Amino acid sequence: MVKTIFLSVIKIFIICIFFISNASTETQNFISVGENDAPVKIKVYSSFTCPHCANFHINVFPKIFEKYVKTGKVKVMFIDFPLDLAALNASKVLNCIDNNKQMAVMDLIYEKQKEWTNGTSIEEINIKLKKIITTSGINSDKIDQCLVNENVENKILNGRIEGSKKYSISSTPTIIINEKKYTGSNDFKKIEKEIKKNI
Repeated sequence: MVKTIFLSVIKIFIICIFFISNASTETQNFISVGENDAPVKIKVYSSFTCPHCANFHINVFPKIFEKYVKTGKVKVMFIDFPLDLAALNASKVLNCIDNNKQMAVMDLIYEKQKEWTNGTSIEEINIKLKKIITTSGINSDKIDQCLVNENVENKILNGRIEGSKKYSISSTPTIIINEKKYTGSNDFKKIEKEIKKNI
């Protein structure tokens, strides 16, 4: 598994270098919840194979959603920052399915993270990922199409490059609150303090 992840990271790096010359500014590559005119905009750069990202999505984001997104005070944007090939593949599937299913599938991918990321090869991991996503009603053939969709892959990698350049991202999750990089712990109460400063 360690060797697989290492090779995947190398591949991601090589692909990013290849596409950097084609990276546009502010690629619209995110899933969002909340009102566009919310006073607080939060960007969450995350990788689907990152345990800390799963913890944030499962334990912290729901509290932000209930208290601040539902009340129109916060808009949250989830931006892909894949750290390995498995995360990239999960992002590709998420970004090419119907918009109205994306949040539910994102929840599922994070909730079942330990199940689908445990494999000795990317092929095995893809099979487990597909099995989990099909439980949400996504057709297996559609998932296969997503996994080979180069346009979606390019968009994700360009967005990763832009985020890295603009915010000096080196780990996930990286949280940006009203264009300012948040450097505290991923604890709801501490993030809430930053939110309140911007309301």
